[in-house]
Amino acid sequence: MRSWWNRLSNTGRMLVYGGVMAVLIFGVAPAVWAGTVDSAQRGADATSSAVEVIETTPRPTTASTPEPTATPVTVVRTEQTRRALGFTTRNVDDARRAVGTKAVTQAGVAGREVTTVEVTLVDGVEKSRRVLSVITEVKPVERIVSVGTKQPDPAPVAPAPQAAAGGCDTNYSGACVPIASDVDCAGGSGNGPAYVQGPVTVVGSDIYGLDRDGDGVGCES
Repeated sequence: MRSWWNRLSNTGRMLVYGGVMAVLIFGVAPAVWAGTVDSAQRGADATSSAVEVIETTPRPTTASTPEPTATPVTVVRTEQTRRALGFTTRNVDDARRAVGTKAVTQAGVAGREVTTVEVTLVDGVEKSRRVLSVITEVKPVERIVSVGTKQPDPAPVAPAPQAAAGGCDTNYSGACVPIASDVDCAGGSGNGPAYVQGPVTVVGSDIYGLDRDGDGVGCES
């Protein structure tokens, strides 16, 4: 319990103080002092009873809860792509083929290449792409072309007339036609330098023009 003095209001305390001073100064009777003190006590009680003590219950404070952060969804997958590999062409000399000619002796075949790639996606959006491997599934086959290098055979040379025994030209039979730069019929208008006494039969080429009428017999007269 608090002492009655501590329970006095400022007004009550002034009254008590004033009463004490009156007793000391004017010699007021003890009854007056008692009444003053009693009045002050009642004032203090009235003041104390007028004070209402309100007790409050502390409320717990609610801290704001942060919204959860979405965790990114990461997906890693592999992709494969295929592409054709072109073939090369190689020419080779072929001595069995005529020069200026060529032919495909081996057809070219395209190959195939496979590329494997790792793709990373975050929330469905592509973030990175990395090549894992490049493999040749089918090797290309080269195309071979044979180019002819064979030169044409030289044209045959006509053989020179063969002289028979005794120096007679084998293009004629019957009389012996000598082999010379020119032969005419004896007794004719020709100027030789060689002559033959006919008749002669043309069995080959009439190289000297002895058969003038073309009947196969020369120097008939």
